Amino acid sequence: MIRNDQELATTQERIRRLQDQLSLLRRTETNVANYRLSSSGFIAEVDRMQLDVREYLSTPAEIAQAG
Repeated sequence: MIRNDQELATTQERIRRLQDQLSLLRRTETNVANYRLSSSGFIAEVDRMQLDVREYLSTPAEIAQAG
């Protein structure tokens, strides 16, 4: 759960780094089965973090600070 803008920035940076790793893996892994096994954890983590980002951004700051 993201609680403030600093955590948002950190999460967004982690997403970018994981996506960069996936991009590299996609270019270098030639075996489809190995790629799917290697990438699935990264993709699941990116999905989870993107959901956290969407949840944080869907709540106006004034409401979040009051709660």
